[in-house]
Amino acid sequence: MYRSQYQLGPISESTGVWLHHWAQTAPDRIFLAERSGAGWRSETYRSALQKVRSIAQVLLARGLGAHTPILIISGNGIDHGLLSLAGQYVGVPVAPVAEQYALIHVAHDRLRHAANLIRPKLVYTNDAGEYGDALDLDVFEDCEIVSSNTRERPGTVDFREFLKGCNGVDVDAAFAQLNPDTLAKILLTSGSTSTPKGVLTTQRMLCANQAMIVDSLPFLELRPPIIVDWLPWNHVFGGSHNFNIILANGGSLFIDDGKPMKELFKRTVENLSLIAGTMSFNVPVGFGMLVDALRQDEQLRRTYFGELDMIFYAGASLPQDVWTALESMAKETCGTVPLMTSSWGLTETAPATMIQQEPIDRSGVVGVPMTGVTLKLVPQGDQLYEMRVKGPNVTLGYLGDVQKTKASFDGEGFFLTGDAMRFIDFDDPAKGMCFAGRISDDFKLLTGTWVRVSPLREELLDCLGSVAKDLVIAGADQADIGVLIVPNLIELNARGFILVEDNGALLGAALFKEIHQRLAVCNRAGPGGSTRVARALILSEPPSLADLEVTAKGNLNNRKILNRRGALLKRLYDSADPATMTL
Repeated sequence: MYRSQYQLGPISESTGVWLHHWAQTAPDRIFLAERSGAGWRSETYRSALQKVRSIAQVLLARGLGAHTPILIISGNGIDHGLLSLAGQYVGVPVAPVAEQYALIHVAHDRLRHAANLIRPKLVYTNDAGEYGDALDLDVFEDCEIVSSNTRERPGTVDFREFLKGCNGVDVDAAFAQLNPDTLAKILLTSGSTSTPKGVLTTQRMLCANQAMIVDSLPFLELRPPIIVDWLPWNHVFGGSHNFNIILANGGSLFIDDGKPMKELFKRTVENLSLIAGTMSFNVPVGFGMLVDALRQDEQLRRTYFGELDMIFYAGASLPQDVWTALESMAKETCGTVPLMTSSWGLTETAPATMIQQEPIDRSGVVGVPMTGVTLKLVPQGDQLYEMRVKGPNVTLGYLGDVQKTKASFDGEGFFLTGDAMRFIDFDDPAKGMCFAGRISDDFKLLTGTWVRVSPLREELLDCLGSVAKDLVIAGADQADIGVLIVPNLIELNARGFILVEDNGALLGAALFKEIHQRLAVCNRAGPGGSTRVARALILSEPPSLADLEVTAKGNLNNRKILNRRGALLKRLYDSADPATMTL
């Protein structure tokens, strides 16, 4: 067993307790803000509590309760946040789903799956016009539709009506009935290994996780945290971890309406230039784009680093060159480097379970167990361990799936995460662990050699640099390792590569030469059979969200890609095929 030697700090009863505390302690402090013209629309803690209570009255008046969840199909916003907190305030579960499911027509099957699983009585969107095609789906025929912008859509209720409250409804009595086991949220898993499951997320999970985070990061109590954050609230990182860090500690969340995408990142840069945050959360690709922007703008560097206590990445390992660039710019700008760190957890663990809470000089370390949790380390050979976890932040199971719930826990009540870890120093567990991928993604070659997919993928992406957006590693029951490369077409076109499409693959002599050289460098660094890439093929068609090759978080579903593109996988292992590069 692997656990902290410190005791878990006090746990609040519900998220509403935090809201009441800060509405009394710091009533005029900004809680939530979103862009409105050149400035920000904001809600203070006092106004947020007032509106949450009014909305909660309306929910109760409509007969909503523990068995009538609210489905939210649009992205982050103040009204989204207030509605979520109102549901949690009176025991009405809220289920936010990825906005792509509603906005991308070919992803509507995923939205149907979510609706059939959750069975909502009320559906919210910020814009009934923009989300109109999704709202027309037959799965919503019996649902009340509420929107902050009705666009005069017939039958749609204006969200402002909810802010008027409902006289005669005893919201205090409903709030008093909450307990730690009250269901607060239903969060869908990404669907990277199976159909998305509904993770039952209780008040205990949310509140215990924030107690664990404060135990690990005590500076959160020294001054109210401020973040400018885009991470989606349908995902546990943005919606539970970050949102509740702000609420639990009386901070301010400025909603970034940009994203780490070429056409939207300028908005993120604009938002970061307006607000000096004390913490910065992002995925590695977002930090990579941010580094490029910071290098070009001295004033942005001063604003971004000026008040920063922590840089926190998750979702994948941060490339070391991005880590080093952030360190160097922070030191040059402010003379000091903020805590640069990461954590590990799952939707099922609310999420934070391990954390690297002390300064280090490299990426990839997820640290040690947080207070209150116990990790069972199941040996997998080669000093690799499968992680199993028990603690107050762990889910009770999955919505409507008793069999999957039962299969997700071992005989001692530990949740089976399916993730693998290695100790940084096998002889000193206090130095923490590093993530080593999903057990289910790993495979054996015909030689019997195990291939650990996640760390190899990170190494290969570092070697390939800007020519590749992502890649899929193949080789199960084959003699050697092959890779299917998702090219960075914007970069390749900018550099003038001449490419020809060939039945799902790309051909190009100059690009083949560069990729061959880059992979050869990687092979020299790790010449063993478990890491040596022997062949590669470049995909012409990007991974498809509609065909479930991409999860809502933007991660690749390796198994789905390999199955769907079986013909290309066969070509990859045909050395005579012109699309296949051999090394």
